[in-house]
Amino acid sequence: MTNAEKPGKTTEIKGLSLIGDGESFKEELCQMLESAKIFSDFSRGEIETLAGYARAYSVDKGQTIFNEGHKGSFMCIVTSGSVDIFKEADSHDKKRITTIRPGRTMGEMSILDELPYSATAIAKENTTVVLITKTNFDSLTETFPALGLQVVRRIARLLSLRLRQTTGILLDYLE
Repeated sequence: MTNAEKPGKTTEIKGLSLIGDGESFKEELCQMLESAKIFSDFSRGEIETLAGYARAYSVDKGQTIFNEGHKGSFMCIVTSGSVDIFKEADSHDKKRITTIRPGRTMGEMSILDELPYSATAIAKENTTVVLITKTNFDSLTETFPALGLQVVRRIARLLSLRLRQTTGILLDYLE
């Protein structure tokens, strides 16, 4: 294991069951990370390094992964199953805004800005996710600055694409 959080030393995430981390689970983690679009053109060596800072969890159908308004502390890569993303409306009703499928990420902003999550994520079915915590991301960036910068650039590109999509949708409502 790298300088990443050791098992048992991280804050456990309520409702998520640890599947694996560390050297004994490294190959599985690498395969999971390689399936993520955000890391699609990373080299095998970069994926192996990143795997040292990640943990895999299973999430039962209906389980909340994170809640809107709660302080963010990790990003997720969905590797199997799916997750619905909900936003609270003015009436305090939750509206589903999207579904995250395998290979996609969620919660990326939280490892950059440490602000509360902007939506709620609930497993639509039994799901497997790979988590990278803010603490582990900071450790990765300190130890491997070029790789950390590469991840930040991917997150920035992803957020830029999402903002462009949202702007297009907003335009439809303004016309």
